[in-house]
Amino acid sequence: MDISLSLKEIELIVLPERRALGADLIEGSVPVVISGVAALDDAGPADLSFLGNRKYTPFVATTAASVVLLPLDYEATPKPRQVFLFVKDPSSALARICESVEKKLWPRPAPGTHPTAIIDPSAKLGANLHIGPYCVIEADADIGDNTVLEAFCHIGRGARVGRDNWFKPRVSVAEYCVTGDRVKLFIGAVIGGEGFGFETVDGAHRKIAQIGNVVLEDDVEVGANSTIDRARFATTRIGAGTKIDNLVQVGHNCRTGRHCILVSQSGMAGSTILEDYVMLAGQAGLAGHLRIGRGSQIAAQCGVMSDVPPGVVMMDSPALPLQTAKRLIILRRRLPELFKRVSALESRMDAAKSDGGNQDTAIKKE
Repeated sequence: MDISLSLKEIELIVLPERRALGADLIEGSVPVVISGVAALDDAGPADLSFLGNRKYTPFVATTAASVVLLPLDYEATPKPRQVFLFVKDPSSALARICESVEKKLWPRPAPGTHPTAIIDPSAKLGANLHIGPYCVIEADADIGDNTVLEAFCHIGRGARVGRDNWFKPRVSVAEYCVTGDRVKLFIGAVIGGEGFGFETVDGAHRKIAQIGNVVLEDDVEVGANSTIDRARFATTRIGAGTKIDNLVQVGHNCRTGRHCILVSQSGMAGSTILEDYVMLAGQAGLAGHLRIGRGSQIAAQCGVMSDVPPGVVMMDSPALPLQTAKRLIILRRRLPELFKRVSALESRMDAAKSDGGNQDTAIKKE
């Protein structure tokens, strides 16, 4: 990957993160063009690095990086042919730089429709669309302006796609599903697959028709190979600004609030509701028909079987409030020792009974 940034370009990118323009915020000089981004201890002479976590402070003195982003209160002098660029938040500044690099590495495809795309004549197409190889757009679908559909995307019958969406290869937006504006769907995401619903009748599992849809509100992102099932009826809804990692499952009739985070391999069973700003960590699992309160955090591998009030951190499986779960973890570590003590006490009691001694005295000695 070709990353090519001059010091002047880097300064302009991080300008919003800086306290002010002035020589006091830049120390040193570097003649080379930055061609990579690396951690402090891995960086080479043509790399940019940053101090985003104070525990890595010792690496600043030894790093070979040509440009280092440092917090405003950091006091140090760069080595020859090295620049220290002081910013309010090095991690945020690096994010801005990486965003600029991303646009160079993965530029927006030019508008146009590949000749292998299959588009129903009744579909409504906006302006400045990029429709890649082997895309399929079915009857009555509606695609908003400035949207990108990369290779093999499928837009189902009656689906509505907003403006400025970007769908990576092999994305599927199923029949009658809706995406808002600025939605990003990554490789293999499936929006509106059939909800998982069955009833057992006369010893056999009979399918329950899933006749609803999925709505993704504005600025939602869905990671690679994640699936959001269409509702049994009405709508499975993902709130504005919510970000969903790779390999996440959202069941039928679920709803998330605004700006939730669902981390890889987490899952929601049907009809569960997340209020605004809820976070599900990796492999967290939620049973169906629950409500998770605003701002709550569900820790990794946590199994939630009941409603969670707002602002609570839950841990363990079955889920418990964080402090309770931590105490139980400590107690579980002491169980082997406790079993040994109980076993020794029982042996003393049995011996006292066999000898005809005073049981109470034996217990007190123990």
